Amino acid sequence: MKRAKKKIFRDYILEKGLKSTRQRDVILETFLSSERHMSIEELYLKLRAKHPNIGYATVYRSLKLFAESGIAREMQFGDGQTRYEHVEEGEHHDHLVCTRCGTILEFENETIEQLQTDVAASHDFLIQTHKLELYGLCAKCRK
Repeated sequence: MKRAKKKIFRDYILEKGLKSTRQRDVILETFLSSERHMSIEELYLKLRAKHPNIGYATVYRSLKLFAESGIAREMQFGDGQTRYEHVEEGEHHDHLVCTRCGTILEFENETIEQLQTDVAASHDFLIQTHKLELYGLCAKCRK
């Protein structure tokens, strides 16, 4: 899967006439190796430990390029930070967001998906895309 996303990104930057750089490759590898919804700051801090020569602006621009190329998605969870998640072709999931600690959990539920389809059909509405985010407290924060 990583290899396919790297190829998609390489093809995208070639198409846009951009240079392939070692820094972008390192940022891409680190991003693809993470399972979290990462903010620019989080990814930058993770990279800085091993690659102090990679600047914040480079991380910012790289994440924007990842989103433009279709391998990442920008997400807003109401806390003022943009986070990025991997995009898997044909895959859809929703989110549970803890308003105290910021934990973001992904989930899939066919019943919810079918209900959305049924509601749209009852209103003669064609869904093109959607997102579901549920906000509350995770089990750890409720203790």
